[in-house]
Amino acid sequence: MRVLLVEDEVRLAENVRRGLSAEGFVVDVVHNGTDGLFNAEVNSYDVVVLDIMLPGLNGYEVCRRMRASGVWTPVLMLTAKDGEYDQTDAFDLGADDYLTKPFSFLVLVARLRALIRRGAPVRPAVLAAGDLTLDPATRTVRRAEEEITLTPREFGLLHFLMRHRGDVVSKPDILESVWDANYEGDDNVVEVYIGYLRRKIDQPFGRHAIETIRGAGYRLAAGGG
Repeated sequence: MRVLLVEDEVRLAENVRRGLSAEGFVVDVVHNGTDGLFNAEVNSYDVVVLDIMLPGLNGYEVCRRMRASGVWTPVLMLTAKDGEYDQTDAFDLGADDYLTKPFSFLVLVARLRALIRRGAPVRPAVLAAGDLTLDPATRTVRRAEEEITLTPREFGLLHFLMRHRGDVVSKPDILESVWDANYEGDDNVVEVYIGYLRRKIDQPFGRHAIETIRGAGYRLAAGGG
């Protein structure tokens, strides 16, 4: 059972991580909302434990962006707030449960196990562009009936392109959504990964789904190329 813990209180985060690890969970910890969103979108988790008051992006915004991008991993909001409107806001944005600090560790574990048993609240639809399909739930990609193996980053890039199929997306849009809003490396990394994708989803099938729009960015043909 893999958990993403997004908590800026370092000591609390470490205590929760150690406790969950002792209970058999595999825990990834980040301390700000930007890294939390990045990990939630790129990696596969059984549940996300998300503080509301975070640097970078707050927990509400992280949850909203997760759901907007088709990430349906169950989310448990963790916060020092205890007002009913805070709970309503969290649920309205797509959270699945809510726990107020200070909390019982045993209650946290019980809530997490219940969320994992329940699974994702909505199974996302399979995305399609012609005979190219991507299933976010099973993380599988196919051309017709042939399955294509992608790395996590390649999958994230294709997922983004397919959510915006038919539209031109810029390098900054891709970097912010697939890498990180604070990514400071060379933006040519996008070209590199576009090339990787073309060699997997286009060239073996004689297709040209991913188009380069000079001076603007890239577009995934709505018909699959």
